[in-house]
Amino acid sequence: MYNAAGQINKEQLVQRFAPMVKRIACHLMARLPASVMLEDLVQNGMLGLLGAIGRFEAAAGAPFEAYAAQRVRGAMLDSLRENDWLPRSLRRSCRLIEAAIAQLEQETGRAPTEKELADSLGMTLVDYQKMLQDARGHQLVYLEDLISEDGEDFLERHQVEEASDPAQLFEDEGARQALVRAIADLPEREKLMMALYYEQDLNLREIGDVMGVSESRVCQMHSQAVMRLRTRLLGAAEEQRKKTKKNG
Repeated sequence: MYNAAGQINKEQLVQRFAPMVKRIACHLMARLPASVMLEDLVQNGMLGLLGAIGRFEAAAGAPFEAYAAQRVRGAMLDSLRENDWLPRSLRRSCRLIEAAIAQLEQETGRAPTEKELADSLGMTLVDYQKMLQDARGHQLVYLEDLISEDGEDFLERHQVEEASDPAQLFEDEGARQALVRAIADLPEREKLMMALYYEQDLNLREIGDVMGVSESRVCQMHSQAVMRLRTRLLGAAEEQRKKTKKNG
């Protein structure tokens, strides 16, 4: 990927990794509402790829593809946050669900079922599941308090190789262990769904085929799982702040 002068051949790198940009965009699109255009994600991802080419230092030892993928995904997430496409009413709905999750977990000592959450919110199960469906993609911007300077959220980064540059959050062992426990405490089907999506890199349709459910049902499960994780992580962060304040 170098020219005769020993410089990085940008044109060849763009051509080689353009399919990677589209693959990352399609992966994110599985969690986004129809109002978000794939072409917009790809365009922003290509800007991230160009930035990666300009900043990459081979001497640092990290493979270019891993570095570029991080920059591409970060550029896409940055564009989503800047556009602030999530309606405020939906943000409020998400917070209501998370508050219900936190309350029921405290009362029962376990992960609440969808029926319990629907009852707690005073709505039918069908309406609750529609709310989950509408919340598709909210975690990409609503988890911004857990986002690194590179623009990646914890769910995008928790499988990253140790050799890569982790976000500051994950340099804290307490936060790392809180995430591990939160994932372990997910209901079994949600845990399986998350593993298929984040570890096996399957899309929602493929996950639905594996689990024997519709793509929309997988989307609902994903939204709910992320809300559970967010609730647990923010609760753990609040406990840590209280301990720090008390000891300080």
